Amino acid sequence: MAAVMMPLTAWAAPASPLLQLDKSSLKGELQSRYDIAVAAVGDPATRAAQDSRFTWAVEGKNQCGIALGFLKSGTKDADSINKCDAFVARLSAAPPPPASPAPPAPPALDCVSAPAVSIFFDWNQDVPLPEGADTITTLAQSAAQCGWANLTVTGYTDTSGTNVYNDSLSLRRARNVASMLEQAGIPAGSMTVDGRGETLLKIETQDGVREPMNRRVEVTAATAQ
Repeated sequence: MAAVMMPLTAWAAPASPLLQLDKSSLKGELQSRYDIAVAAVGDPATRAAQDSRFTWAVEGKNQCGIALGFLKSGTKDADSINKCDAFVARLSAAPPPPASPAPPAPPALDCVSAPAVSIFFDWNQDVPLPEGADTITTLAQSAAQCGWANLTVTGYTDTSGTNVYNDSLSLRRARNVASMLEQAGIPAGSMTVDGRGETLLKIETQDGVREPMNRRVEVTAATAQ
């Protein structure tokens, strides 16, 4: 709902990889996102959606337009570029129709063997998707009950963005998941945290592809001796 977006004009979007582009390439990327947002604003299905897609479309159109305006004067306006990219990314990542399969649910945890759990992220975000918080809570509870120890928390990205940027993003993802696990009762000293960028893709893609299944943190554990 629009209400949950809070004051969008005051929202600080995460830094976008678009800021690394030269002005010529940046103009094309901004124009593409502007066109996507404009089409969404005029789409009756978007207007009738029971989620925030219409709000994202309007904000994306506005922010991309502002960014293009600045670019005409030779200025890269980081705030509007970041918001343009973030809003259109959220719009593009809107849930598919009910007939399309949802991402697989995390496997049920038991005490037979130590887990290997994947926690997923929205594009260019280092905070897990909402369902990831439930997975983390369940994992922490099961670790305490089953005696799992020495958790390895490893972050990954898809292939969009540069290697340097993705290495940093994957590490932030892993650190945030580790922090959530610590808040849920897992001792920080029992976790090894690492970020591996766009290596070891869950689904192989070409460079520059925003693949949701590759934006993840994987948590594995050993059975306590």
